Amino acid sequence: MVERLLRTVAIAVSLILVASFALFAVDELNGATQRNEAKLSQDLEANPPPAVERQREKDHGAVREAIDDANDVVVSPFTGLASSSGNRWVQRGVPALVALLVFGLGLGFLARYAHGRI
Repeated sequence: MVERLLRTVAIAVSLILVASFALFAVDELNGATQRNEAKLSQDLEANPPPAVERQREKDHGAVREAIDDANDVVVSPFTGLASSSGNRWVQRGVPALVALLVFGLGLGFLARYAHGRI
């Protein structure tokens, strides 16, 4: 029972992280305009200001915003790891990778360990 819950959470968090980063990459590769570049750099914050949050909601839609909000919560403990870099890919990628390792692999490992212990 516990292992199934841990495995489900690990998979769900991993899917959210991968989907959010993929959507970020699509935005970046499609070439954001100069006006949007400043806004996108603010999107990386775990707790963006209300004005940025409203603009992001308007630009992305409900599903994309739900994915981004969930991603913000999951990566928030790790955002300080790459905050000194000026590169948006690093600012977004490093916390996502660490969160994927901690929550995806870590919870998956705990699920396997719980299965053997219970």
